[in-house]
Amino acid sequence: MDNLDQLEQQSVYIFREAFRHFERLCMLWSIGKDSTVLLWLARKAFFGHVPFPLVHIDTSYKLPEMIQYRDKLAMEYKLTMVVGQNKEILEAGTTFPATQHLPEGHPDKISRVQCCGFLKKDALAHTLNGTWPRQQLNLKTGQYELDSDREPYHGVIVGARADEEGSRSKERYFSPRDKNNLWDVGEQPPEFWNQFKTDFAPGTHVRIHPLLDWTELHIWEYIKRENIPTVSLYYDQGQGTRYRSLGCGPCQAPIQSTAKNVDDIIAELKSGKLKNIAERSGRLQDGKHGLEELRKEGYM
Repeated sequence: MDNLDQLEQQSVYIFREAFRHFERLCMLWSIGKDSTVLLWLARKAFFGHVPFPLVHIDTSYKLPEMIQYRDKLAMEYKLTMVVGQNKEILEAGTTFPATQHLPEGHPDKISRVQCCGFLKKDALAHTLNGTWPRQQLNLKTGQYELDSDREPYHGVIVGARADEEGSRSKERYFSPRDKNNLWDVGEQPPEFWNQFKTDFAPGTHVRIHPLLDWTELHIWEYIKRENIPTVSLYYDQGQGTRYRSLGCGPCQAPIQSTAKNVDDIIAELKSGKLKNIAERSGRLQDGKHGLEELRKEGYM
């Protein structure tokens, strides 16, 4: 087997172990390249069927093309597509984009990190534990309806990669959280020689990371090999820019790049042009320690 085959087999194995050990299992789908590869691998692991819900946290600030892509694939693949949202904050307008007209120092002005805390971290925690309403896609009508399932998910599959960002390099394939979804880096179980701890106490919230050993280059090479559909925002549309990592519209910036297709991106990555530029450098909310702090508090 070549390197991609080995990575694929490892990921498929992790999927099947997770399905075996966690009765209440779901998978987070951010619509980006990593979680879409994750979705492809899930379908491979279970022979074209995904036997657990996909969960997307909708901040309402995703670019329209991302949402269209999500629903198109959900309908095509017949996915159990569940969406969670912090409706209270959105209705109150307590977000970064909605308060930018306020002067610096105003007590009601919200920072990017605070906004992520409300729209991503809080929405994710309450969606996973069932304390906030969930919407589920009706595959017959194509419309989202109130999900009658309010039980918490105990196993959550995530498309995090160790090379993407510093805090993610501290993760494990099977990573336990406490009862509040908080992540204690020092309490992660050892995983030597592909021996994974899966016998957690009933009700333990565990994040599962099948892509942990994949790199950005592996992801794009696999997308090419498998011909996986991706959002066109990743490619230069003629302006000499493209998105390298996708997030909320007001908090992401494109990179200078003329890569117009998957082959161009692979060549760009291999050239070393981006070696000193962080993959998430366009995600303006991350800051110096923004993402790690959000992750400790339960974010992806």
